[in-house]
This record gives sequence, structure tokens and C-alpha cells, in this order.
Amino acid sequence: MELVRKLDATGVPLLLARIIVGFTFLYYGAEKIGDPIPFLKSLKGYDVLPLHPSWVINSLAVVLPWVEVMCAAALLSGIQLRSAALLTTVMLAVFTPLILNLGLSLVGTEVAFESLCDVVADCGCGSGKVRICPKLASNCGLLALSLWALLSRATRFRGGLGG
Repeated sequence: MELVRKLDATGVPLLLARIIVGFTFLYYGAEKIGDPIPFLKSLKGYDVLPLHPSWVINSLAVVLPWVEVMCAAALLSGIQLRSAALLTTVMLAVFTPLILNLGLSLVGTEVAFESLCDVVADCGCGSGKVRICPKLASNCGLLALSLWALLSRATRFRGGLGG
């Protein structure tokens, strides 16, 4: 634990977390802003949001990519860093289990869990069809980095106006 504190005090893990999560959210958010219809279809595919009234899911498909881009800008600039890290953590904590559930629903309950890694699906992340296992691993890594940015006590590389 002492090693983690010393490493955190350098600020380097915070800077890396900000850069990796920030650019990832910037890329995926910008992809969805340009064409929100595929993201809307993916949201409907998760079967967790109400389809009626339709304005709820339609609004989410339009607003969420902008939230991703704003969080990315905040992470990269350091302005409102903790707020952005909290939002990215929440988004990843919500969508990662949904991606797992999507993969499991496509595999079916009768098939071995290893088959999940063979599933290719469009999770709505903005990158088109992806293999579920690497996507889950990527999301878990991003979640860990986002949590690091949220919980880091480092003052170096914090940037911004007091995030």
C-alpha cells in the first residue's frame, strides 16, 4: 500500500489516467455525435431503457455523447477533474455490465462461458462491431484508470482550476 501512495504522490499515474481516459472518451463521444442513430439502436438493444415515451431514449442518445466529450475535455485540461472522473466512472460502471449482459444474451445460457470471447457485437461505444471479451477488458482498464483519477490525492499534474 505504501508503494501505491508513493507512486500516486508522483502524479504520473494521474496524468496517464487523465490522458488515456480523456482521449478514449473524446474519440468515442465524437464518433457518436457525428451519427447518433447507431448509438440509439445500440441503446435500444440493451433492453433496459423505456422505449416509451420515445423522447427519453432519443434524448439520451443525443446528450450522452456530448457528456462524454465534455468529460474528456475536463480530464485532458484538468478543469473539474474529479467531476469528470466521477461521471466517466459512473458511465463505465453502468455500460460494462450491460456489454457483458449483451454478450451473454447473444451466446445463450447453454453455451460455455469461453464462447463469450467469440461473440462480436456492436456495443454502441462508437467503434462498430467488437469482440466482447477484449471490450470488457478495455472497459475494466478504463474503469480502473477513471477510479484512479477520481481517488488520486496527487497535486502534481492535477491541472485546471481546482477540479
